[in-house]
Amino acid sequence: MAAPKSSDINGLRKAAILVVLVGPERASKLLKELTEEEVEMLTLEVANLGKISDEEKNNVLNEFFELMKVKEFIKEGGVDYAKKLLEEAFGPEQAIKIIENLVTNLQVKPFDFLKRIDIAQITNVLQNEHPQTVALVLCYLPPAAAAQVIAGLPEDLQVDVIKRISIMDRATPDVVKEVESRMKDRLSSFAAQPFSQVGGIETTAEIMNNIDRTVSKNIFDRLSESDPKLSEEIRKKMFVFEDILKLDDRTIQRILREVDTRDLTLSLKGASEELKNKILSNMSQRASQMIQEELEFMGPVRLKDVDEAQQRIVAIIRKLEESGEIIIAGGGGEELIV
Repeated sequence: MAAPKSSDINGLRKAAILVVLVGPERASKLLKELTEEEVEMLTLEVANLGKISDEEKNNVLNEFFELMKVKEFIKEGGVDYAKKLLEEAFGPEQAIKIIENLVTNLQVKPFDFLKRIDIAQITNVLQNEHPQTVALVLCYLPPAAAAQVIAGLPEDLQVDVIKRISIMDRATPDVVKEVESRMKDRLSSFAAQPFSQVGGIETTAEIMNNIDRTVSKNIFDRLSESDPKLSEEIRKKMFVFEDILKLDDRTIQRILREVDTRDLTLSLKGASEELKNKILSNMSQRASQMIQEELEFMGPVRLKDVDEAQQRIVAIIRKLEESGEIIIAGGGGEELIV
């Protein structure tokens, strides 16, 4: 019996097959980008996959490859450019199918033209705009670029913009289009399409992680005075469990002295092999062996339990930093000091 074509397989099964094919380490990174509900659905589908034929694997991988290529082509030169390249690569009929398959669900971020504009120019224009406009524009910039813009804004505007990004949830396409058009007139003629989901605590945390430590401290000091709850929420998102990889051995050893063994074992259940090895190498041979044995016999655990254990460890790290026992470098690129 012939394996089903990729077009005959439902989206959830395709996603499950792809997760299996990329391997545990990459799959764990992918799952972190999904909601809890999506993770549960995908995990259940993976568990029920059964045998996957080589033909079915190839069909899914080929479709994934095609979609990635067309996204790359569209990003480079638009839909017409992508269609031309795809026709050369796959023929006219297949090119149309690939384009239709992607474009129906494809939304291109607005403000892409800003990537070609010097940061100093963007900062110069934005500092004269309303804080809400500044916040909206920065939500569409890469976090590192947004961080540079914020660092160049007046101090009062910095705090106001960070607050507005954090509480922003959605922006209507009409508003995005209007702001984009105005910015485009002032900075560039490059056009882009609207995209509705913007802002939030995660966006703020990414930006703050890229800001120079001195600027970051100043923003947090002022934000803590005006909105301590928001300040705390942003801080919680700024250091994630996988960031332990960035810490030096002495710091990790100090942290491990405060961590409950059960929490450590649970947290490592969902960690990458690189992080797992990093942590275990900073333990005594006996303690490391005990953790590895417990991991081996632990069996399946809920993703929610793993996340909670990792958050408890992150809380310990933040507490140690706040007390001055460890210092974690900010986005300015400073080395970690103990």
